[in-house]
Amino acid sequence: MDILYFLIPLSIVVMGGLIWAVLWTVRSGQYDDLEGPAHRILMDDDDPRIPRPQEPSAKPRQAPPADTQLKH
Repeated sequence: MDILYFLIPLSIVVMGGLIWAVLWTVRSGQYDDLEGPAHRILMDDDDPRIPRPQEPSAKPRQAPPADTQLKH
């Protein structure tokens, strides 16, 4: 019977912590868009990952000559 004096307050503290955690996740927006990430995986990315030069006359970068490399 003495263990109930320990278990009841402990369960109330644990329950309060769980309620606080749920309220914190709801307020921080964790559950705003549940279907978006699942649909986003299926969409194709139309934008290229590497940006291209805006001007058609822009020259691509060239590697530096071999004699300018750092010597160890």
